Amino acid sequence: MSECQPYSRTLSCGTLRVTPTSGMHNLEDLFDMAERRNPKRAFLFVSKVLGRHIPVAPGIMRSVYRQLAEQFPTLDTGPVLFIGMAETAVGLGAGVFDETRHRAAEPVYLTSTRHPVPGELLCEFKENHSHATDHLIYLPDDAELRRRVVNARTLVLIDDEATTGNTFINLLEALQNAGLSQLTRVVAVTLTDWSGDALATRCTLPVETVSLVQGDWHWEPNPDAPIPVMPAVNVTATGSVPITGRQSWGRLGMTMPRADLGLQIAPHIGEKILVLGTGEFVWEPFLLAERLEKAGADVKYSSTTRSPIATGFAIQSAIAFADNYGLGIPNYVYNVAHQQFDRILLCSETPAASIDPALLDALRQVAPRVEVITHD
Repeated sequence: MSECQPYSRTLSCGTLRVTPTSGMHNLEDLFDMAERRNPKRAFLFVSKVLGRHIPVAPGIMRSVYRQLAEQFPTLDTGPVLFIGMAETAVGLGAGVFDETRHRAAEPVYLTSTRHPVPGELLCEFKENHSHATDHLIYLPDDAELRRRVVNARTLVLIDDEATTGNTFINLLEALQNAGLSQLTRVVAVTLTDWSGDALATRCTLPVETVSLVQGDWHWEPNPDAPIPVMPAVNVTATGSVPITGRQSWGRLGMTMPRADLGLQIAPHIGEKILVLGTGEFVWEPFLLAERLEKAGADVKYSSTTRSPIATGFAIQSAIAFADNYGLGIPNYVYNVAHQQFDRILLCSETPAASIDPALLDALRQVAPRVEVITHD
């Protein structure tokens, strides 16, 4: 398929058509479609390079981070505040930050979160179409990183895709209302950008956009399709299970990766390994997967999610289980149950005992060795 060829998928709930306008990637190399179990938006762009809903080689993910970083404008107006959007783009944001931090003035990376942690809340904002609408952003606990956030002049917003620009606008307004008054420019970074000039038109600051492909989309709903029932996953709260993992990857600020998870793990050459992050805890697990791949293993990376997606189309299999934070909400692993691996490394920022036995049992049907990796 050439990069200029439109993309079309007919789901049970309607038909989505995407017409690329620029970018050098074939659309089918970047994403496929699935149906959300969400009455607010019935379709979902399922990325083939993100490492969230489809397992992907870490080397492919790293190449995407570099391709996005190569498109960046000069970042000499600092401090430069990078923000990755929970939960889907936490790892993407960290990867883009990792590839650009060396040439950014006073860089700092933050993520939004749906897991309250001890610290000073900077702001809250909403992602209106999401299965979990409420986001929190905390000030870093480190004084220098906090100074960079408060005095930021360049804002880099990172998400997996943009369709309307609403989420970025909501976040920018929340940051300005929280006192970030020195912002002079915005860089909006996505894998795929279907928002046209919506962000630039509505934004109060100059906007530069970075993405792998851009285009227009049209959704034609099926009026006879039943309205999906969404599981109760719209929870932003502290669960009954404590977070014991190090807060060094973005929720409370980051300037460089620690890369200290699972250092004791040594793979066999050619060993087929799946590394799974959990929820928002995805950056350090990715770095573990990348290290194992460089050591000669055949590695795929993916992660658990609270996003409720129907099986079919891009979702070939699904495992449902209880979350590991003690929130009492369903979580999912997609496109793993129909595969086979030699070993699965499930990485968690909560204690190993918090992992639902149902998830471990399901993963043992996929691999003879299943290990829970924590910082404990």
